[in-house]
Amino acid sequence: MGMGRRRKRSRLRVTLVTGLAVLVLITAGAGWLYLKLNGNIDTFGSDGLSRNRPADTSKGENVLVIGTDARTGGNSDLGGGDRHDIGRSDTAFLLHVYADHRHAVGVSIPRDTLVTIPPCKLPDGTWSAARADVMFNAAYTTGQTAQGNPACTQNTVERLTGLRVDHTVVVDFKGFSQLTDVVGGVRVCLPNDVYQKDLNPNRPTQGKRLFKKGEQTVAGQRALDYVRIRHGIGDGSDIGRIQRQQSFVSSLIKKIKSDGFTPTKLLPLADAATKSMTVDPGLGSADRLLAFAMSLKDVDLHNTKFVTIPWKYEGDRVAVVHPDADALWAALKEDRTLDGKDASGKKGEGGGAKSGATSGAKSGASPSASATGEVSGEGVSVSVYNGTATPGLAADAAAALTGRGFTVPATGNAADRARPTTTITYGPGEKAHASAVARLFPDAELTAGTAPGIGVVLGADYRPGSAASPTPTPTTVPSGVADTARSADQDICSHLSYG
Repeated sequence: MGMGRRRKRSRLRVTLVTGLAVLVLITAGAGWLYLKLNGNIDTFGSDGLSRNRPADTSKGENVLVIGTDARTGGNSDLGGGDRHDIGRSDTAFLLHVYADHRHAVGVSIPRDTLVTIPPCKLPDGTWSAARADVMFNAAYTTGQTAQGNPACTQNTVERLTGLRVDHTVVVDFKGFSQLTDVVGGVRVCLPNDVYQKDLNPNRPTQGKRLFKKGEQTVAGQRALDYVRIRHGIGDGSDIGRIQRQQSFVSSLIKKIKSDGFTPTKLLPLADAATKSMTVDPGLGSADRLLAFAMSLKDVDLHNTKFVTIPWKYEGDRVAVVHPDADALWAALKEDRTLDGKDASGKKGEGGGAKSGATSGAKSGASPSASATGEVSGEGVSVSVYNGTATPGLAADAAAALTGRGFTVPATGNAADRARPTTTITYGPGEKAHASAVARLFPDAELTAGTAPGIGVVLGADYRPGSAASPTPTPTTVPSGVADTARSADQDICSHLSYG
């Protein structure tokens, strides 16, 4: 099949590309370190890529990052499972680097997303038949090998998006664990205690406490446990876990950059980063990886956003929402930001991606008020953040929202903990949904934002239980500047804390 050698892999669905760029750039003047990195780089074969790829017409550059679940080389000791099992991937990240090489957006694809997997090359050299309405992570297991099939996942993403993938990077379990150790850990915040059963729901008992409530530093095995936990934090959904992982990697990259580099830190950091990856042949040498890193050197963390493909539940699986997803891919193909502008800030023709890139709707239904005045949130996702120093408010508001059918994928503390007024920010096309949310929050300001999704930041005017009864819709504040998309430089404690 020509997939070549691969390092150990992880369930982790995150992008370390930007962080790796920072690391490799530093090695440009260190020949001995350059040679060591060259020896770490593993590749998979390009002979498994589709024969019918999209045209290379995108103005920017598209990088597919696959988080995998290897069962060999020490990964099973870190929670990877049976050493003889097949390699698995839960989701992937498509990182679009804009043509100005200063902005980027990462689009996450949940593992349960129903997609069409095109023909993919098998270990015996034959090609599989196309499969419709199968889970996205089935692409990586095509061929049933321990190494997995990154070429098949790339084929699937190209078919799903219509975008040509320029590079593919596979991130593994053990390498990520070592990287968090090297940087001395990452600060995280948990809203409650977390136990072994939260990490493994099949356990018959609660087990030991893995994490205590509150702020703490995690590294190595604990860092892996933190990003893998699905139950016991937030709403227990895979979407919520994806958002937590996005925030964790943002914090990790921020810490790498803020700590600076010394010769004693440089080797283990760069060594761990390159050992954690398998790449396509286009990045398969230190020369090529360095050239790619140089192209990313001006991408600022402030200008890197993370979103999730527009989706809705279809039974216990996830379906892509059209035409929202189509508009998102079209915007990236034309190098437009999510608010419809090009990377320079000029308004692009045809507008940007439609609402829903972070909405996670359960169905296509719009929220509504019944004849009795009750608000129905069926089909709408709302993130809730506590903008005050009073603990527990986000959890209270989230309970009120979920009680009316809204989905709450994320709760936590806002970066600003001194907000006097509750604010509801909505993206393009979300005004009707946001108005229904606003009926549950007396005196809230309803604000038009530039990014997809709906977010509530609670202010000092919010009182526990005050969202229990619907209220008249507040007046819209036409600011157009609020941004609910996740920024890569935001600290994870701003999103996941006591709220």
